[in-house]
Amino acid sequence: MSKDTRLTKKKSGGKLPLGGLLAIIILLATAAGLFMIFRDTTPPVVSITPDTEQLGKESTLTVQIDDPGSGLKSLEIYAVQGDTRIPLAAKSYPGGIMQVREDIPLSAGTLKEGKFSIEITARDASLYPFGDAGVTKIGKVYSLDLTPPRIYVESPTNNLNQGGAGLMVYALSEKAANTGIQVGERFFPGHLQPGGEGKFLYYCLFAHPWDTSAKDFQPFIVASDVAGNSAKRSFNYHTNPRAFRQDSINLSDNFMEQTIPEFQGLVPNQGSLLDQYLYINNTIRKENRAKLVEFSRQTSPTILWSGPFVRLPNAANRARFADARDYMYKGKKVDHQTHLGLDLASVKQAPVPAGNDGRVVYADFLGIYGNVVVLDHGLGLQSLYAHLSSVEVHPGDMITRGQIIAHTGATGLAGGDHLHYGIIVAGTPTQPIEWWDSSWIKNNITSKIR
Repeated sequence: MSKDTRLTKKKSGGKLPLGGLLAIIILLATAAGLFMIFRDTTPPVVSITPDTEQLGKESTLTVQIDDPGSGLKSLEIYAVQGDTRIPLAAKSYPGGIMQVREDIPLSAGTLKEGKFSIEITARDASLYPFGDAGVTKIGKVYSLDLTPPRIYVESPTNNLNQGGAGLMVYALSEKAANTGIQVGERFFPGHLQPGGEGKFLYYCLFAHPWDTSAKDFQPFIVASDVAGNSAKRSFNYHTNPRAFRQDSINLSDNFMEQTIPEFQGLVPNQGSLLDQYLYINNTIRKENRAKLVEFSRQTSPTILWSGPFVRLPNAANRARFADARDYMYKGKKVDHQTHLGLDLASVKQAPVPAGNDGRVVYADFLGIYGNVVVLDHGLGLQSLYAHLSSVEVHPGDMITRGQIIAHTGATGLAGGDHLHYGIIVAGTPTQPIEWWDSSWIKNNITSKIR
C-alpha cells in the first residue's frame, strides 16, 4: 500500500460524507412534513338538534362541532328558504379550537312560516389533502310553525264551589302536544275526544282547590303544539267561596305506641314517640300525596263511570273534607294538617262498595292511608278508599259500581275502624259529596257532554 492511500484512509476516519448527512436531513424533514399533512385525515364531526321536524318561534337550533385532531378553522351556517339564503353564523378560529357549540334562536324573525333547510360547513386546520378532506358539509330540513293553537270554548257556563270540581269542554284548531286548565301552580290535563267536527275536542275536569280563595281563583285554558307555540285563554265561570271547619286531634302516647310500629322501616328509629309521629304526619304524608299525583297520570282519556257515585251504606259522617286540624300533645299544638276526604263510620270491617265503574290503579299499603284502593274513572277522576282491613281487588281489574272491593279497618293513621273516602281530580283532592248528587252531576258534568 502506498503512502498516499494510507493518508486518504486516515483522513476519512469513518466520518459520514456531507452528501449522506444532507440526505438524512431531507428524509427527516420529509417525514415531519408528511406527518403534519397526514396526522389529521378525519373531518369535523357535526350534529344539529332538535331532531324533531317541527319548530316554532321559541325554538332554538343547536349546532355542535368536534374536531380533536387539528382543531376547527372556520364555521358557516346558512338557512335556505325558497330562493333566499340567510347567513346565521360565519366564524373563523385562527388558533384552532377542538369543540364549538352554536345556539341559534329562531325568534329573530328572519324566517317565514313553512319549510326551510339548514346548511352547515365546518372546516378544520388539517393540510391533507390541501384542506379538502378536513371539510364537513351537512344539511337538515325543518318546518317552521309560527301559529299558536286557537282555543274555542264550548262550555259557556261553569259553576264551581271552593274545594269542588267542574268540567270544561273546549276545542283546538290543531292537536295539542300539551293542553289543559292551569290554576296557579296546579295543572289539570285536557283529554282529546273523538268527533270534533273539524276541530280537536277536549274534555278537562278541573277543580277550584280548597286552599285557593275565590278572589285568587283564576283558571285559564292553555295549549301548546308540537312546535312549541302556546296559547292561553280565560273563560266565564262563577265560583262559590266555602268556609271549612276547624278541628283538633289530641295525641296520646298510647295511640302513638300503637300506630308507629305499622310504619317500621319508613320512620328513622330515633327521637321520641312524638318525633316519629310527626315524621309520619309530615314527611310521609307529603310522599303519599305525591303518589296520588302519580296515580292520576294513569287515567283513561274517556269517561268510564255513569250516574251518581255510591256512598258507604249506613255510615255516619265523621271528619269532613278540608277540615283544618290542629294536633295537640299535652296541651300544646305540635302540628297542623288538612283532612282531604270524608271519614265514614259503619260497623267494623264493613264491606266497601266501589263508588262507580272504573279500573283499579292501586291496591296496597300507602303510608298514612294504610291499606288503600284507588279506582280510575277516566279524565283524571279517581276515588280513594283508605284505612282498609282487607282488599279484594288487584291493579288492572275493571270494577262496576257497587262491587265490593274491600272492608273498612283502622290501618295507617286511623284512630278507629272507618273508611276514609276521597275524590281526586288530576291529583288534587276535591269535595266527594258533589259526586253523590245526581242533580249536581247533571248540571255540571253530563249536560256539557256531547
